Amino acid sequence: MGLPERLAGKRVLVTGVTGFVGEALLERLLSDLPDTEVVVLVRPRAGRSGQARFAALVTKPAFAAWRERVGADEVERTLRERVTVLEGDLERMPTLPADLDIVIHCAGEVSFDPPIDTGFATNLGGVQELLRAVQDSGARPHLVHISTAYVAGLRSGHVAEGRLAHTVDWRVEQAAAQRARPAAEDASRTPEALRGFRERAEAEHVRAGAQTVSREAERHRRRWVERRLVEIGGERARVLGWTDCYTFTKALAERYLENSRDGLPLTVVRPSIIESALARPFPGWIEGFKMAEPLIIAYARGELPDFPASPDGIIDIIPVDLVVNAIIAAAATTPPADTPAYYTVCSGFRNPLLFRDLYEHVQEYFQRHPLVARNRGTVAAAEWRFAGAATVESRLRRGERFTELAGRALGYAPRSDRVRQAARDLEQLDERLSFLRRYQDLYRSYTRAELVYVDDATRALHQGLEPADAQRFGFDPACYDWHTYLQDIHIPSVTATIRGPDPSPPAARRVAPASASGPDTLAVFDLDGTLVSSTVIESYLWLRLADQNAVARGRELASLARALPGYIRAERRDRGHLIRAVYTRYAGADPDELARLVDEVAGDILLRRVKPAAIRRVREHREAGHRTVLLTGAVEVLTRPLTPLFDEIVATGLALGSDGRYTGRLTSAPLVGDARAAWLSHYAGRVGANLRASWGYADSQSDLPMLRAVGNPVAVSPDLPLYRVARRSGWPIEEWSSTPGEPRAVAAGRDERRAHAAAARVRAWRAGGGPAGRSGAGTDRVITLDPGGRR
Repeated sequence: MGLPERLAGKRVLVTGVTGFVGEALLERLLSDLPDTEVVVLVRPRAGRSGQARFAALVTKPAFAAWRERVGADEVERTLRERVTVLEGDLERMPTLPADLDIVIHCAGEVSFDPPIDTGFATNLGGVQELLRAVQDSGARPHLVHISTAYVAGLRSGHVAEGRLAHTVDWRVEQAAAQRARPAAEDASRTPEALRGFRERAEAEHVRAGAQTVSREAERHRRRWVERRLVEIGGERARVLGWTDCYTFTKALAERYLENSRDGLPLTVVRPSIIESALARPFPGWIEGFKMAEPLIIAYARGELPDFPASPDGIIDIIPVDLVVNAIIAAAATTPPADTPAYYTVCSGFRNPLLFRDLYEHVQEYFQRHPLVARNRGTVAAAEWRFAGAATVESRLRRGERFTELAGRALGYAPRSDRVRQAARDLEQLDERLSFLRRYQDLYRSYTRAELVYVDDATRALHQGLEPADAQRFGFDPACYDWHTYLQDIHIPSVTATIRGPDPSPPAARRVAPASASGPDTLAVFDLDGTLVSSTVIESYLWLRLADQNAVARGRELASLARALPGYIRAERRDRGHLIRAVYTRYAGADPDELARLVDEVAGDILLRRVKPAAIRRVREHREAGHRTVLLTGAVEVLTRPLTPLFDEIVATGLALGSDGRYTGRLTSAPLVGDARAAWLSHYAGRVGANLRASWGYADSQSDLPMLRAVGNPVAVSPDLPLYRVARRSGWPIEEWSSTPGEPRAVAAGRDERRAHAAAARVRAWRAGGGPAGRSGAGTDRVITLDPGGRR
């Protein structure tokens, strides 16, 4: 009797149908076993019901051939009459049908290095919850558990199919795993640990303010807890003889089923490394990167100069459709209730692929079909020397040390295009090294384990198939050769997504303010470094030196030079400290005289330093109907020339003494770091603005809270810390220059002339002309905050 007949009339529950193996299995059940009923467990996710997720699943490419062969009406009938969708997951199993004949458990945590509590909760706890639900239903199905060949652990030589030989108590290990997270949380909250998180956050983000530092410190703490749990899982697994937490928890799940199934027939299917399909649903079908793909891609990109594996070691790869066929054959073969069946689905025993063979196939393929890298042309295929794990580890450590030192050095470099390019190059190197580190650590145990999985029982299962089934549902690993599979099927499939038709670099990302137009939208601009090429020290000098003689200028410059190291230290600690330190130099200044100097001298200097791209961007926002806001630490008198461009200007106020002159003190704390975000939130509520639709433009790490407060942050000629955050967060990065014709990611020519004309109109305003921008716009008000926060 053939497999379709043996499974006819059976009701089969499948878990994990949205995963790689589960999806391929579902396709075979629907298309090739027409008299088998299918029950699927699908978890609601991201606001979508399990029914909706299943409906989307069967429209994917894996089911295309079946849909085309039977037609839309038959697909609809099949899903209506043969498929039952259960909403739920392995944490909260729904009530199962009482007439289940077979349960195929494909779901599980597939990451090699999950946090230990997550690995146990999914791979062991999920099996426990599934078995409980089966027993509560009253059904007595055949249990088919999909495990992995690597449950054999850290061994050498031949590994036979059968019950694992170990005495590890799953109860003890599960209880310890459940205690691991509270213990890690407690350890992360000791004064010493918390001080370390805070100091690291301060070193990285002190200029952005206390709230940002607090958030970053907590982020570091949480990441530490997760890394700690990953380390605990990996080390506990290796101590007990397994490669990682994944294989450890899968092995204990097997032992739990063996001991707790209450007489239910049990079959354990152990695939080796599952890769793309040989033939079904179509050659090369794969979803997501599995175990070998990241290494193949890295080699193709020139990012994998060597690998810590023995050239004569076996890498045991098996196509996914052979695994699915073996699962179906195993499900149709019910073992005795007291004797579980074990099948290892692998290639290493009867069709071995050595690491050297894999390397040679990959190298040969990319010699004939090299990848094309942007700005580098074709990527040469590397020569692996199989230098050994110790040599590869030494090289990796040297690279990691170099990136650490270079990163520190760049942190002290002045901002420039060259520094940002160096940061990009260093970031790419760091990503490459992180990739190598991750896969070196993950694969180290697998590459050291010189073992061969024996598949005698699986071979006997295949030989017991009817001849017609052997053609349709065969899983003999000797049925293909590696050259055909790797070079004609697998590698072309996994590299298709990274081969673009146009290797040229993408166009610069262009910000489009009009895409979110409306009066409830803010466009918030920083001044120094963003709108204008200046600093608070430069703006002070514009005013201080405007009408002094040569001797007085020399004295002032000498005094400033002596104070400069202190200003630099203040800037690195807190921008508010810098503003306070510099503005003490205004003590004794006459407000009327400063206003005159701005109108007659300093205003022209300021306008010449305004970036044309910045003026153009402000005008675009105004034309879109947005409310424009200038948020600056500059003294309010210096912003007078810019009032036509903005609906609101928030600047720093200087306190007046009883003699009517400035005291060198501020009327309120500087609006920097977290204070900018707080002010912006309050202001948006007062004017009815939508911050999610609003825009922010700034150049410095101290502006991070402001940029994070809006839905459309833009980093403008950023310093290195902001540049790194913007790159990591996917924010637009633009270069605005005060030199005509130089700004990037902006139009040139006619737009440049319009920008300079706009600057001229701003100057004309000071001479009595009408305000620039939209009709009736602009403000003659500069907001300063008194100590009580009132305007």
